[in-house]
Amino acid sequence: MDAAHAILRKVFGYDRFRPPQDAVIAALLAGQDALVLMPTGGGKSLCYQVPAMVRPGVGIVVSPLIALMQDQVAALTEAGVRAACLNSTLSADAARQVEAAFARSELDLLYVAPERLLTERFLALLDRTRLALFAIDEAHCVSQWGHDFRPEYIQLSVLAERYPQVPRIALTATADELTRREIVARLALDQAQVFISSFDRPNIRYRITPRRNARDQLLRFIREEHPNDAGIVYCLSRKKVDETAAWLAAQGLTALPYHAGMAAEDRRRHQERFRNEEGVIVVATIAFGMGIDKPDVRFVAHMNLPKSVEAYYQETGRAGRDGLPADAWMVYGLEDVITLRQMLESGEADAERKRIEHHKLEAMLALCEVTTCRREVLLRYFGEQPAGPCGNCDTCLSPPATWDATEAARQALSAVHRTGQRFGVTYLVDVLLGKGDERIRRFGHDKLAVYGLGKALSAADWRGLYRQLIARGLIEVDVEGYGGLRLAEPCRPVLRGEEPLFLRKETTPTRAGKKKTRAAPPVGGGELWEELRALRRRLAAEHDVPPYVIFNDATLAELVAHRPRSLGELADIHGFGEHKLAAYGKPILDLIRDFVASEN
Repeated sequence: MDAAHAILRKVFGYDRFRPPQDAVIAALLAGQDALVLMPTGGGKSLCYQVPAMVRPGVGIVVSPLIALMQDQVAALTEAGVRAACLNSTLSADAARQVEAAFARSELDLLYVAPERLLTERFLALLDRTRLALFAIDEAHCVSQWGHDFRPEYIQLSVLAERYPQVPRIALTATADELTRREIVARLALDQAQVFISSFDRPNIRYRITPRRNARDQLLRFIREEHPNDAGIVYCLSRKKVDETAAWLAAQGLTALPYHAGMAAEDRRRHQERFRNEEGVIVVATIAFGMGIDKPDVRFVAHMNLPKSVEAYYQETGRAGRDGLPADAWMVYGLEDVITLRQMLESGEADAERKRIEHHKLEAMLALCEVTTCRREVLLRYFGEQPAGPCGNCDTCLSPPATWDATEAARQALSAVHRTGQRFGVTYLVDVLLGKGDERIRRFGHDKLAVYGLGKALSAADWRGLYRQLIARGLIEVDVEGYGGLRLAEPCRPVLRGEEPLFLRKETTPTRAGKKKTRAAPPVGGGELWEELRALRRRLAAEHDVPPYVIFNDATLAELVAHRPRSLGELADIHGFGEHKLAAYGKPILDLIRDFVASEN
C-alpha cells in the first residue's frame, strides 16, 4: 500500500484514496478478486489502475466501447503511465506495435474489447505474458436482466478458468440485487470481496416534470440554466434525435445528433467534437454516452421516459462526473407510459422476463410521480437507506401540491368502463368534457351519464389524471389493440368510493417562466476562469487530447481559488502529478502570475 500511495501522489496528483478505493486496492494487491459497485465519478478507475502499476506484469482492462478506451488511455498517457489499447481504429501496423510492447511487458495497462480478448490468438498472447490483473469494466453488461446486456460478456468466465492465479475485478456504477447476483454467477466471482459504495450523487439535481411543449421546455432549461455548457439530450427514437438536434441548432446552439442509424464516420466526428470542444450538446439515443469519460457534462436531459430506474441512473450519471453541480432534467408524458408498455408486452421475451421488466417500469413510473424526495426513492431502489430528504431535487426544493382526486378518479374510471374499455385517453377526455364529436354521437356515448361530467377540469388535467392512474396500476393499456384503456383489478376500491386517492396536482407554467427549482450554482466564471480555459484548449490542441485530460473543471476551480505561485503550490492542487507538473506547470503559473499582476 505504500507503493500505491506513492503512485497516487506522484502520478495522479491526489493525497489520499477515497473509501473504499484503499480497501479494493489492498484486496487486489493481496491477489484476491473484487466486485466493485461505485457511482459514476466515484473513482472506479483508480481501483484497478493503481494495483496494475504496483503488481508485476500488465493489467488487462476489458472495456466495451472504443471511446472509453481512448479517453482512459489519453488521460493515463498524459499522467506518464504506460498505457495502450487494442481496437478496430488501429492500423495493422499500430496493433502489432502495441502487441509487441505488451509481450515485452512494457505496458502497465492494456485496454481491449471483450470480442478481441476472447479470440484464441489473443488468449495465446496472454498465455505468454506476465499478467498483473484483469479488470472487467461496465460489468452490468453481463446481466441479461440489465439494461445494457452484451452477449460477449458472458464468455468472460473463461478468465477464471484459464488464469486462476490472476486477480480479477469487476466494476459497475449500476446494478440492483438481481444484477449483482448475475454478475457474480456469470463471471465466477463467488470468492470475490464485494464493495458497495453509496449510490448517491449529491452534486446532481434531479428534476422531472410533465411534458407540455417539450422543445420549448428544453430550450428554456438550457438557455436559462446551462448556456455554453456541455450536455446530453436523450430521445427514444432516431427520428426524434435528428429532429431535436436540428431544431436546437436552428436556435443557435451547438447541437449534434448521434444514433446507430448514422454513418460510422459521422458518429465518430460528432463524438470527437463532444470530447474535444466545450459547450457541445449531443442529442442521442441511449447508444451514446456509456463510453464517454468527459467529466464536465453539466446536464443530462431526457425527452422521454427511460424503461427502468437502472437506465435512468446510468444515463443521468454521465452528468457532473467532476463532482461539480449538474442537472438531471426530464420531461415525460402519458404517451411514454403507453409506448413502453406496448413495447414490453409485444416483445419476444418469456413471461418471467416480461414480469421483471414490468416491475422495473413500475419503479420508474413511481419515481416520476412521487411527491416526496426523489433521491430517497432512487437510493432505496438500489437497497440503500438514505438519511433523509436530500434538499437537491425538485420535490424537495418546490414540494408539489396534492389534491383529493377521489371523485375525479371515479369519473375517469367510470368513463373507461361505460365506453367499453376499448378507447384511448384522447377520446375518453372528449367524452368527459362533453365534446360534440361525430364519433361520440355515432357510438351513442353522448347519452352516457359521464358525458360532459368532467367540465370542472381542463383537458390537460384529465390527461395528467389518466397518466397517474396508469402509473399507479389502476388502469391498464391494451397493448394488443390500439392503446385502449381498461380497468385493472386494484381500481375497484377507488371506483366504489371505498378508498380515497390523493394525486400530484398538475401545474401550469407561466408564460415568462414556470414553477421551477432554483438553478444549480454556476460552475465557473470570471476572467481568470476564462483565461485558464483558453490555455487548457491551447494545450489540449498541442497534445492532441480533449481539454479535460489536461485538467478538469474541478481542478480549474481550485486554480482560480488558490492561485498557486510555485510548482510546490501547484503540486497541492488535485490532479497535478509529477508528469503534468513538468508538462504544464510553467504555462499555468505564468498565466496566473500575469493575471495577478494585471489585477494589482
